[in-house]
Amino acid sequence: MSVTQDGDKSGSVPHAVRRVVRGPRPEAVPALVGTACAVVGLIDIAAGVFPRFRHSRMHTLAEVLPGALGPFAAALSLSAGVLLLLLAHGLKRHKRRAWRAAVVLLPAGAAAQFVYRHSVIGTVVSLTLCHLLIRHRSEFAALPDPRSRWRALANFVLLGAGSLGLGLVIVSVHPGHVIGNPSIADRLQHVLYGMLGFEGPVEYAGVTSWTVAYSLGALGLLTAITTIYFALRPEHPAARLTEEDEVRLRALLGGHGGRDSLGHFALRRDKGVVFSPSGKAAVCYRVVSGVMLASGDPIGDVEAWPGAIERFMDEAKAHSWTPAVMGCSETGGEVWTRETGLDALELGDEAVVDVADFSLAGRAMRNVRQMVKRIERGGYETRVRRVRDLDGAELDRIRRAAADWRGTDTERGFSMALGRIGDPADGDCVIATAHKPGEHTAGSPYGDLKAVIHFVPWGTDGMSLELMRRDRSADPGMNELLIVASLQDAPRLGIERVSLNFAMFRSALARGEKLGAGPVLRVWRGLLIFLSRWFQIESLYKFNAKFRPRWEPRFVVYRSSRDLPRISFAAMQAEGFVNVGLPRPFARRFPAAGPRPCAHAAVRSQEHGAHPA
Repeated sequence: MSVTQDGDKSGSVPHAVRRVVRGPRPEAVPALVGTACAVVGLIDIAAGVFPRFRHSRMHTLAEVLPGALGPFAAALSLSAGVLLLLLAHGLKRHKRRAWRAAVVLLPAGAAAQFVYRHSVIGTVVSLTLCHLLIRHRSEFAALPDPRSRWRALANFVLLGAGSLGLGLVIVSVHPGHVIGNPSIADRLQHVLYGMLGFEGPVEYAGVTSWTVAYSLGALGLLTAITTIYFALRPEHPAARLTEEDEVRLRALLGGHGGRDSLGHFALRRDKGVVFSPSGKAAVCYRVVSGVMLASGDPIGDVEAWPGAIERFMDEAKAHSWTPAVMGCSETGGEVWTRETGLDALELGDEAVVDVADFSLAGRAMRNVRQMVKRIERGGYETRVRRVRDLDGAELDRIRRAAADWRGTDTERGFSMALGRIGDPADGDCVIATAHKPGEHTAGSPYGDLKAVIHFVPWGTDGMSLELMRRDRSADPGMNELLIVASLQDAPRLGIERVSLNFAMFRSALARGEKLGAGPVLRVWRGLLIFLSRWFQIESLYKFNAKFRPRWEPRFVVYRSSRDLPRISFAAMQAEGFVNVGLPRPFARRFPAAGPRPCAHAAVRSQEHGAHPA
């Protein structure tokens, strides 16, 4: 596929997007050092916890590793092991602060080996690893990740729980030295007291009591020190879309918004953005679990895409984030793979309906036609309007209804979700509503409103489906009714094409159900149907297929196949399918969905110039 200067696609589509394009391999030293730290940490923890381990064949190896320091071997092994495990991930990700901590910790361990144990081998091992870190210090230059002081609370809960579990193991692995038969409650109390520096109810014979006491005290001190550190260090908030960024993005969409149906979703205010040096293109992203996720194609002039992509990759490298793109088009995938050496994999298909070709006539549309007629006979009415044509009271009622009808505690969506309804700057968005006049609505805070779907602009002549919500007490088929009403009213609004939902692995589902499908394809289809119980894979495909759309492939761009599980998990977090954040009462609130009157005033003139009412 070739791209002309104005970005049009011409010619045939080569297989460049689908083939594997191997990118540069990451440096081996940080991965090796991080893995070594993790292994040493686990050995140190085992050496400090299990008495038999310290007298096994692994004793010789454990003796020369940081952590076995004379009479305080158990406590120091635990502390060093936990610290090395905490540092391992940061070292693998080239983090500068992890490197600094390791460089300070290793000489301290070497000094302890020499002073307390007079171990030349242990000292040499520590100093050799420290020398390796210093020699390759240029590879550990990654900046910190976005963070807040909620990390201190998370550290206290997670490390505290881990220390509590490890403490129970420590208390229980000395059965031959325990006096009496303490219960589980006594052991737990002993762990809690020991982590606070007090003597617990469990008694031991000989020096075992000192070993247990030092170990529990070390765990409690380590939990306290790391929590205090996270609480006192400065915050680095995640990148957010500023008012100036939003104005610049809307200007780019005004000139190039018709290229990608996902373009308007770049205006989510919980995303960061990087612009090309010329300012003619941009890539919007969010960082989730160390993955720098972009969605859709870059915004702006296709000739300026490489500059924006280069800035995106530079930002990912500076922070040692894993770069990934979710849902880009074939054109976008070709540019990403060509400019970065990343790989591309077909993720699914986007359903696009051409308004001029849509009709309820014919046998293929019989089910949709019958459903719509039945609902209309039930007394339902539909209204399709631009957001700017709704008054404030009705917009507020629609917003509250959409929030109340949401089926999950968290707002879902990232690549095809705007995250807000009725913002003054989004006047070109389209809202379709279903009403049932004459129904008794005294007990309903939303009157006769029964369902809502929301579309965002796709250039000047298209729109993309962003949200579907309905009252659970309404008749089935509300979404079909409103989509049909939107397609039928589209010519009045100047809309020629409508993008519906994204169907993941659509081609596999379609081919797998055909006669003659092979066993591998059938097994893959069966797995997708099984996963559809949680992720609506099959249901979205079948829902979209009702409207006889054309299917546009979408791709995920990634660096290495080893990154795919991590990228998948980050994408599920971003889309709201997996929530690993704090509970709702403790979650920080960002003004992602709130209106911005100042930005609206600056943008409004541009919108009216590019999008006539």
